[in-house]
Amino acid sequence: MSIKIRVGLLFGGKSPEHEVSLQSARNILEAIDQEKYEVVLIGIDRAGQWLLNEGAALLLPESTGESLMPEAGKGGAPVTLIPEGRGQLLRSSGPQPSGALDVVFPVLHGPMGEDGTVQGLLKLADVPFVGADVLGSAVGMDKDVMKRLLRDAGVPSPRFLVADRRRAADVDFEAVRGELGAPVFVKPANMGSSVGVSKVSDEADFEAALDEAFRYDHKVLIEENVEGRELECAVLGNDSPIASVPGEILPQQEFYSYEAKYVDEEGALLEIPAMLDEASVRAVQKMAIRAFQVLCCEGMARVDFFLLEDGRPLVNEINTIPGFTKISMYPMLWEASGIPYSELIDRLIQLAIERHGRSRELQTSYGPAVP
Repeated sequence: MSIKIRVGLLFGGKSPEHEVSLQSARNILEAIDQEKYEVVLIGIDRAGQWLLNEGAALLLPESTGESLMPEAGKGGAPVTLIPEGRGQLLRSSGPQPSGALDVVFPVLHGPMGEDGTVQGLLKLADVPFVGADVLGSAVGMDKDVMKRLLRDAGVPSPRFLVADRRRAADVDFEAVRGELGAPVFVKPANMGSSVGVSKVSDEADFEAALDEAFRYDHKVLIEENVEGRELECAVLGNDSPIASVPGEILPQQEFYSYEAKYVDEEGALLEIPAMLDEASVRAVQKMAIRAFQVLCCEGMARVDFFLLEDGRPLVNEINTIPGFTKISMYPMLWEASGIPYSELIDRLIQLAIERHGRSRELQTSYGPAVP
């Protein structure tokens, strides 16, 4: 009988996208191959406490998705990762480690999870983990840095301006409109799932939108409104990534808001695959892989596009830990591309182990090579 690979499923977190993470974790838990993997649940509650197994399980929604129980799990055993411990977990309630992890699958969306912070911790713990490394995660989270890197690499993206909290009073709507037109989108630079995003056309709404965005970040992106089809393309791989068929989002609201994504079942229609000619499909896939590589991503990412009327795609943003809920585009795009949910999880875990093995081949001290 083969030994199962021990996978730490890391979810929850202090981000406003906490509930999305819980839904993603529930779906991965239900889809993972239980014959091949032993799943260790590691939940992070809203206070930032890490909980193991039984305590973590109480954070998860019911399989129906109706109950999130955000206050549950406080009585579970707190746990931490041991630096350089090769994936060793340590319970705070006792001196003995709780066993080692072979790999960690983080499904932490947004700040303090998708932004390189947890990835750095996992590297210190010397354990493989699914998704982008520290740099790719940080770059993918910060829309300002992301868009500047795309621009410098010649990857077309919507025009934007940046405001930070220290100089927010100096941001003039008329100057913004003169440079970007109107309406514009105002969004936190480091946030996902459309949290804190507003579409505004006048000065009064603009000031309110800035206030809303600054609730979630000290840096705010002001982006031009692009008239075009909204497409998404999934990317999978390390050194030789592949792209899925593109899908299209048809918002039934003003834009693809948090409510349209996760609350209102009729908030958006998803067309998978998108109705595109072969040339457009190839262009989107090629640009998705290009953005993935320019932004130093590995493992997985979802690249979001606008397709202009003249057929040109613009990269809107990249998500390095895309949603894994039942209505999330990333797994559905791969399903339509011939990779079922369970197989997708398996590939992502193997990619993580492969990258970790490669990084361990690097020399960590100065001196002549050891044969």
